[in-house]
Amino acid sequence: MTNARRTTSHRHRDPRRIARKPLAGSLAVAALLGGAWYATAATDSGGSGSSTAAGATTSPSTGADGSASASPTATTAASSAKSTSTTTPKAVAKTPAAAAKTVTGTLTPTSTTVALAAKFPYLTAGYNNIRQWTRTTTAVAPNGTLRVAWPAADGVHVTPLNAAGVRSGADTVVKGAKEVGGLVAHNDGFALLTRVADTNKWKETAAAIIRYTNGKQTFRTKLTGTASNDTSPGLDGQLVWNGTKYGAYFVVHGAGGFADGHFGDKLAYISAKGAKLSGGWSWGCSHNEGIALHAETTGAFTSLCFDDWRSGLFVSTGIGAPDVAPVVQREQCWAGYCGGTFPGRTGDLVKSASGRYATAFASRGAASAKKNSADSSGRGWTVTPRTSTHQVAVAFMANRNSGPGKAVYLTSAAGTENVNVHIAPYGKDRLLVSWESLKGAKCAAGTCTGTFTGTHLRLIDWNGKFQSADKVVSTRITGDIAVLKNGTLTWAYAPVTPTYATPLNGASPTATSLRIARLTP
Repeated sequence: MTNARRTTSHRHRDPRRIARKPLAGSLAVAALLGGAWYATAATDSGGSGSSTAAGATTSPSTGADGSASASPTATTAASSAKSTSTTTPKAVAKTPAAAAKTVTGTLTPTSTTVALAAKFPYLTAGYNNIRQWTRTTTAVAPNGTLRVAWPAADGVHVTPLNAAGVRSGADTVVKGAKEVGGLVAHNDGFALLTRVADTNKWKETAAAIIRYTNGKQTFRTKLTGTASNDTSPGLDGQLVWNGTKYGAYFVVHGAGGFADGHFGDKLAYISAKGAKLSGGWSWGCSHNEGIALHAETTGAFTSLCFDDWRSGLFVSTGIGAPDVAPVVQREQCWAGYCGGTFPGRTGDLVKSASGRYATAFASRGAASAKKNSADSSGRGWTVTPRTSTHQVAVAFMANRNSGPGKAVYLTSAAGTENVNVHIAPYGKDRLLVSWESLKGAKCAAGTCTGTFTGTHLRLIDWNGKFQSADKVVSTRITGDIAVLKNGTLTWAYAPVTPTYATPLNGASPTATSLRIARLTP
């Protein structure tokens, strides 16, 4: 356990407030507005699961969507949906022709289409109401079957698929669940990290792990509550499993005690039967803007966080607050927004066979980084970003306890914004990095709007050297990626054409089907 930050007061505001205003000046100013960041949906009671069926068809493609506009429009009913230390960004090196020729696979995803039994609100309002993809999580069970979790008005749906990405049964609907914070697939079911109704001073939801076995709920373990003086109005979480225990990493809001009104994060370990285990921490990174967690066979699970207190990305193994954790990258961070957030406010952390780690993120770099004199703790930093738009950065760590060298930048165009960054293993010795680009970017307070120009796929090796040229595809990577035993990558996304031209105001548009994409090295 670590102590809460006592020198800044991240005060609570109306948790339903979606618009996130920028901050200026020191962390002392940030403290006054910090509580406004996490938006809380209304919660329902109820803990039973129900099953609903929807059809599916298989339609391998090269990634062409034939999709509708992403602007808020009415959609057809589900029954009619057819399955069809400071670093500086440097100029990007040109891809060697020889390297591009050595690529195996075509970097061309194929897909199946699964009809949904409920409407899926596929957009979420981020900081300054910037459009973000609502998280879906795809997970693979040991027997090769898949589960896809996605939120709807009636709870979180978990859709079973076979290894080919075709629906294999009815959804399990986790009633009262409010967010997909992480998913583990088992041969006989799944475990979901989500939010459920709770009673507390802020009238906010609680974090919970819910396990289903053979279609029935077998445990529901709340991870926040009155006893621990915390809530979870927005998870931004990760759930992992090492074969023996679960690790759940998520955002918490202090509701009494020493952390009252502050935002931090929490790492909890849970047994296969839902019992709380020792380890982890009750209070960690302040206003964690990006969470990554990797399950280890033994010892503490490896974690990464973006922390507005110290303005940076940190690796943290076995400790909560990154007071002594290695710094991966310094970025400009405010209470409610970090200049280099992970994709969809969650992180990808890939481990190599030799024990190295890689992570990718959107970065504005640092023209300067210095201790914030207004922060009496001596731990806060003031970072001036080098670029107004985000570039794609990859950081490598020799092991779980080391900081990396300088980040490798894959993009450098000043007028292009890059969002929705992901990294995944590609075969035995390469990495797939993906991102979405926006041309003609107009930026303010660390967020940008622009014209969507496609999803980029790039292969690199474990030294950051390019192994392919960019391939721009219309398939998108908008949720957690599952890796099959043969190395195939698979994920779920809404079949709509992206638009980032304007902020998202009002309710999210909805989709009545999901594409299940596959990419085989």
